[in-house]
Amino acid sequence: MSLLSTDQDFSVRKAIEADEPQILTLLPYLADFDYPPKRDSTDLWSGDVVTAKAILTGKTDASFIDVVTDRNDQIVGLMMVTLRDEMLSHAPSAHLEAIALAPSARGTGLGKRLMKHCETRVRELGAASLTLHVFNRNERARSLYASEGFDEELIRAIKWLD
Repeated sequence: MSLLSTDQDFSVRKAIEADEPQILTLLPYLADFDYPPKRDSTDLWSGDVVTAKAILTGKTDASFIDVVTDRNDQIVGLMMVTLRDEMLSHAPSAHLEAIALAPSARGTGLGKRLMKHCETRVRELGAASLTLHVFNRNERARSLYASEGFDEELIRAIKWLD
């Protein structure tokens, strides 16, 4: 499938329903950065919990989760993807809903390898592009995405009216 699937320390596979507890443990790490002060950290990942549960119970066929396991079959990373039309061109595309690594897996190059796996996987599924959302303050993620050739094409602005 990808270089990641043959790595001696890690393997990648499709998530199964029994993985739910470990997946849900990783999702809060999506807020592990200096998020904006008006944001509640739970809001940064709670919607992904709903999406993950829908995928794992087979309630959606347009999305998937692949997990990375270590030698002890513990899940140390995940990617959650939805196949959908690209927002402007409507060409076949994929959207990276979430990529998360356990703190113990950070700094190992696993995030970069997981991104390459994601790109390979969605290309095989017919996507002509891969999109994602990232907070401006999430420097670690933005650095990863830039190194993988992502163009920060749009800017979403918000003004709080309270």
